[in-house]
Amino acid sequence: MACPYFDPVRPRTVAIGAPGAMLPLGDDWVGLCRARAGQAWEPDEASLATLCNLGYARGFCQRFPADEGPDAVRFTISRDDGRSVGVYYVVERDHHPFAHGGLEFSRAAAAFTVPPAAEILHRQARAYVTSYLRRKAEAARS
Repeated sequence: MACPYFDPVRPRTVAIGAPGAMLPLGDDWVGLCRARAGQAWEPDEASLATLCNLGYARGFCQRFPADEGPDAVRFTISRDDGRSVGVYYVVERDHHPFAHGGLEFSRAAAAFTVPPAAEILHRQARAYVTSYLRRKAEAARS
C-alpha cells in the first residue's frame, strides 16, 4: 500500500523477481510528497523506504494530513488479455476501504482508457502498471 500522497516519479531500484513484486507499486519508487497542497517535497531515503512506498504513515510522517482522508492505496492486476491490462485499486483508511474502482490500461495507447480523476491515484496506477509490464517482459525473456 503506497501513501495516498506519494507521487512516484521513477523507480529507485529495479528489483528482480518476487521482492520487487511484493512492493505496493511493484518496484521501489522515488517521487514527491504531495500531502500539502502546493508544497511538493522530495522525501529522504528513509521516508521513501518506510513511509512513501509502504503507506500507513499517519502518526509517523510529519507531513501527513491530520484530516479524515485515506491512509494507503493498494493495486492489483485483475486481467491481462494482451491488448489491455485491468487494474483494480482500493484506497484505504484504517485498513478499511475508503474508495475503490477499476481501470483499463491500453497497451497500444500506453495509457489508461479512462484515467482516474485524482492525479496522484493516476500516477500511482501508472507506476504500478509500468512495474508490472517490466516484470512481465523480463519473465518472457527468461
